[in-house]
Amino acid sequence: MKDLAIKDIVIVGGGTAGWMAAAGLSILLRDPSVRIRLIESDEIGIVGVGEATIPHIRYFNKLVKLDEPDFLRKTNATYKVGIEFINWGRIGDRYFHSFSPYGVNMDGYHFHHFWLRHAMGDNPTPASDYNLLALASKVNRFAPPQPQLKGSPLANLEYAFQFDSSLYGKYMRGLSESRGVTRIEGKIVDVQQRSEDGFIESVQLESGEKISGELFIDCSGFRGLLIEQTLKSGYIDWSRYLPVDRAVAQGCEQPGTILPYTRATAHQFGWQWRIPLQNRLGNGHVYCSEFISDDEAYATLQAGLEGEPMSEPRFLRFKTGVRAKPWNKNVVSLGLASGFLEPLESTSIHLVQSAIARLMTNFPDKVFNQADIDYYNRRTLLEFEQVRDFIILHYCATQREDSDFWNYVRTMELPETLQQRIEIYKENGRLYRHDNELFGEDSWFAVFEGQNIRPKRYHPGVNHLSDEMLEKRMAEVRRAMNKCLETFEDHETYLKRICQGVSRPAAAPARNPLPGRSAF
Repeated sequence: MKDLAIKDIVIVGGGTAGWMAAAGLSILLRDPSVRIRLIESDEIGIVGVGEATIPHIRYFNKLVKLDEPDFLRKTNATYKVGIEFINWGRIGDRYFHSFSPYGVNMDGYHFHHFWLRHAMGDNPTPASDYNLLALASKVNRFAPPQPQLKGSPLANLEYAFQFDSSLYGKYMRGLSESRGVTRIEGKIVDVQQRSEDGFIESVQLESGEKISGELFIDCSGFRGLLIEQTLKSGYIDWSRYLPVDRAVAQGCEQPGTILPYTRATAHQFGWQWRIPLQNRLGNGHVYCSEFISDDEAYATLQAGLEGEPMSEPRFLRFKTGVRAKPWNKNVVSLGLASGFLEPLESTSIHLVQSAIARLMTNFPDKVFNQADIDYYNRRTLLEFEQVRDFIILHYCATQREDSDFWNYVRTMELPETLQQRIEIYKENGRLYRHDNELFGEDSWFAVFEGQNIRPKRYHPGVNHLSDEMLEKRMAEVRRAMNKCLETFEDHETYLKRICQGVSRPAAAPARNPLPGRSAF
């Protein structure tokens, strides 16, 4: 029988996406006869300015057997427990999108319904009082999850990282090359296709060398060298929903305390990110060029810097959307080559790692079964659409009227999928998680409540509690959250200790602060 196994994989482009693909494939394929080569040119710049991630990055890091303390040291990484949003609902507002859940679900109902009923009472307390990582962010504390404490809020903690993405790409390169991946330096000047079916056969370097392959991974950034310039796979433009189309980034000196979270501050025509690393602050202004010039955008960024600039400003242009065919023939696109959703919720690296996982689930042989390719593309588009809708919510759920930009996003026509979610929530507070999508009920609730979208009602099932019992339970959850917070450590102290390989001083074993949870 003819051997149909793919033995020759060529990754076009390095950066974070390319080297993540190389690291993932070198681990998951586990076949020394499979050759993986990555082509990149030192002459071609890497976009990688996004430095914040979401908790799923830890699963990828574990997959590629990354040593966390070593990774923290070599990428100037810090821990991240969520994102603080400023001026998004109204100017002066601030709220926290946390990586931990709100309260504890009770009697088969999601906690936020109990809170919504409580919030209609005489002595409401903020939703953030029931979120452990939101509380920790206010005092710059951090703690890893303690899964052994079944039923405790400490068992369900999540965290991500803030790091230098260029250093992360280099770190992935080191892992990849140690596992047999070959890097080829060179600039691609031509692409050869098979005459019978249009599949990519080889790419030619400026030196004249031809690199042939059976499966090509396109990580060439926005230009999509193979997926678009060669195969004309098409692009679905979502700029009518997400009109920001440019960014200017600039690092500055770290002003003091290293915070364990990212900050997104809304401005008149866009928003500004603040990402603390060990050695600097990452800053950027994301904006819509229809309403503000590049010079004005940079001036806005400079006004928000908290330390002396450490680099020249870097301007980027983009169009939000997704490739119509992320996988076409024998080319799979990853990273910016597959699509781009602005960095508001730090999803870019996650979309790379989920695409790698999806590719491995549907990994082809030389036949390249079209049904598998179609399935991969449907799932990829669905994931992009779900993330797109969550990001759009931050814009449309605003009360700002101070600029044409905010007036546009507040009143624009929404995707039907998002409009349905909003209408359901506004009526009865119900939230749904479809197809194991990335952002769950707690994330949607954080944005709705944080941007002043309060439903008319809550789930009627929570009315089985008397007012007295409801207040007793809410008080107990608040007490448990604050008890858990006592076990947290100063973020900077914890970070330095882990990087130095120093153990925390012995303390009394942590206990479940919700011993009566079974009564809930």
